[in-house]
Amino acid sequence: MKLLFLACLSPQTGNHTTAERIRSHIESAGHTCELRDAAEFQSPAEVAGLVSRNPPFEGALAIHLFRAGRLLLGVQVPFGIIFGGTDINEDVKVEQKRVVMEQVLLKARFAVAFTDKLKEEAELCLLSQSRKIYVQPQGIHTEVTEKFCWAEFLKSSGVSSEYVDELRVFLLVCGLRRVKDPLYLVEVFSEWHCKDSQNVLVIIGPKIDPVLTVEVEAVVQRTAGVYLAQERSQQELHAAMKRCFAVLNCSVSEGMSAAILEAMDLGVPVLARDIPGNAAIVQHEFTGLLYSSPQEFVRQSQRLLSDHELRERVVRNGKLYVEEHHGLKQERETYQRLVDTLL
Repeated sequence: MKLLFLACLSPQTGNHTTAERIRSHIESAGHTCELRDAAEFQSPAEVAGLVSRNPPFEGALAIHLFRAGRLLLGVQVPFGIIFGGTDINEDVKVEQKRVVMEQVLLKARFAVAFTDKLKEEAELCLLSQSRKIYVQPQGIHTEVTEKFCWAEFLKSSGVSSEYVDELRVFLLVCGLRRVKDPLYLVEVFSEWHCKDSQNVLVIIGPKIDPVLTVEVEAVVQRTAGVYLAQERSQQELHAAMKRCFAVLNCSVSEGMSAAILEAMDLGVPVLARDIPGNAAIVQHEFTGLLYSSPQEFVRQSQRLLSDHELRERVVRNGKLYVEEHHGLKQERETYQRLVDTLL
């Protein structure tokens, strides 16, 4: 079967990683799966033209009900949809987008939500299509490059210290866009750093929103203890995550944060903003720590610093949780089975 797969493919983003992983699952079953960036297309008519070219595509798949899904409304082949997170959490609040997303969900052969909560939200906010929505958590695979120098990484990020090994580096892994709220902790973290200079915050991720990127760069430039790192390959990012003190998430909304799950898999504590998408995978004080304000973030971080038993517990349970619930085998089987329904 020849499949077209549409997704938002900004480099070094969770969406891109997820799309590549799902594509490999589909191709391992003997199908041909052509992954294309949704940003390449202006209208459903363009995608319909592409699908009908010789040899034609026989089915399609998309991640994100609005940004990619709407482009499949003109195709004459069966398709499936994967919720991205911001579609159900944010875009559904805009009436024009909601109407389009309902049309996509009605026409789709199947839909995939990463969590039960996301499925429930979709059923509440869109015309109920419960029977066609499947829950499949993200499969996680981490790989650390051996050619990674922690001191060089910190130096290139602007962190200057003779005592690199004594620093407690909190790593915020996120693309620079509003929904990730990268500046949420900056002010309170800088105040904390001024009291204890061993605590530093490094933000790393692709520069997706140009306006926000300029804002973040300006704020970081004038803020003590906060740094902006150049984005790295997945293996280098995982190496940096493995060396840091904790991985952070500040998002306003999430479908399912791959960075949180990757940190757990790498044996690194997670401090995540208490939002539904994060609370679905981070059990407070068991697989990680949740916070609902910048001040609470500092309190939870201080607990992580002083309570070694707590740190060991969340690291151990986080890794076990990923192994039990986010394996690649189950994810591969689910997508292969669902794609077969397009035949």
